[in-house]
Amino acid sequence: MPGTFRSIKVRDYMTRQLITFRPDTDLFAAIERLLASRISGAPVVDGEGRMVGMLSEGDCLRSILSGAYYEAVGGVVADCMTTDLESVSPEADIIELCQRFVSGRRSRFPVVENGRLVGQISRSDVLRAIKSFARHEHPVSA
Repeated sequence: MPGTFRSIKVRDYMTRQLITFRPDTDLFAAIERLLASRISGAPVVDGEGRMVGMLSEGDCLRSILSGAYYEAVGGVVADCMTTDLESVSPEADIIELCQRFVSGRRSRFPVVENGRLVGQISRSDVLRAIKSFARHEHPVSA
């Protein structure tokens, strides 16, 4: 049975409608958007749609703590985003992705194709893929 899951591709289950930030986005505007959207982080892209970082709640908290220490709270997303990026191809198979989720601590990966951000896939997206495949349902694009 595991071999049959190899035909399930990330492309079929990734989320395409993403909230993203630009490096020059005001940090507090980004925090407000994360809170309003009820998400814990978002990709940071340049003007050409290339992923240049990730901004998480943890990044925001670290920046605020550091700024409070120096009495200079604020700045822009580029000042505190994570640039050590891990991504996945839209052509990756679900089993490969499951292994990455199990061996790592991430709960989602950006999906990058030809250097551009095209989506995001989370642990829950993978579970949805496996559930629908096991029940012989067709993928539903998010």
